[in-house]
Amino acid sequence: MYEYDEECLKTFLKNQGQLFDEPVAGTLEEAEAFLEDCMAVVADSLAEVKSFLEEEGMDVEGMSPEEIEEAAEIFALPDGRYLIVEG
Repeated sequence: MYEYDEECLKTFLKNQGQLFDEPVAGTLEEAEAFLEDCMAVVADSLAEVKSFLEEEGMDVEGMSPEEIEEAAEIFALPDGRYLIVEG
């Protein structure tokens, strides 16, 4: 089980509207439970994000780093990491 740090949880809570029409979590605890349930992944770089998406069968060939970063499933964290949430 992956442990999500406070930065991941706060970023997800603040920006969950980019992926979901309605909030799925209202507290840090709910955010952590949700991320665990959907097996969200933290990547250290956009290259890791792209590799993960390719492994999951998503066609990212030809997408620019900016396009990958703007995908609804990708949450950019303030420290340069990325949270990948498959909704």
